[in-house]
Amino acid sequence: MDDTECAHLFDLANRRPAQLRHTGPAAPEPVSPATRQLLATLDAACCPAFVLGRRTDVVTANPLARALIADFDAMPAHQRNQARFVFLDPAARDLYADWDTVAADTAAMLRMDAGRHPDDPRLGELVAELAARSGPFRKYWAERRVHERSEGTKGYHHPIAGDLTVAYQALALPGGTDQTLFVYTTEPGSSSATALRLLAARSIEPLPDDGARTAGHSEPGAF
Repeated sequence: MDDTECAHLFDLANRRPAQLRHTGPAAPEPVSPATRQLLATLDAACCPAFVLGRRTDVVTANPLARALIADFDAMPAHQRNQARFVFLDPAARDLYADWDTVAADTAAMLRMDAGRHPDDPRLGELVAELAARSGPFRKYWAERRVHERSEGTKGYHHPIAGDLTVAYQALALPGGTDQTLFVYTTEPGSSSATALRLLAARSIEPLPDDGARTAGHSEPGAF
């Protein structure tokens, strides 16, 4: 087994019984001012960046990430989730150059989370929803694979910017928040870098504060 699989095995060995309880609307995870400033700085450098919390919930994203992947800030709070987008939004299949790999890794990330947090009722609800509505999710979930992203590359077929490839790094944020910062970069001088500059020119907007993110929004259609 690799390190990720070993960590998952230890999580399972220390599993506690799930506590069944009623769950109301999920409260938004707080984002530190330092993290918000970092996202803004990365946006100015033409680097899409976003923060994932537990259950692959999208906690926040800078404007360039929203232009590249999806405007999660405009979605109702309970729908701001990477796994839900990948498996339930038809736009995801067109957006990702290798959707099958992205989908398999996303399901494996959720399984890793399930091992760490067996008493998280919202995670159970998300898995049940995806299993009921997505045949591919049922297939990848049944494989019982675990995955923890650290770095790699990802290709996109973007409707405005065209085909581009990014390198990503996943960085755990301090404070024990279960939050991970994902930063996308491109090769300097490449066509992908040019494509991101094009998107950046179309997405100049400030990051909203937490209050603005939780106000009533309508749902669009694109992580």
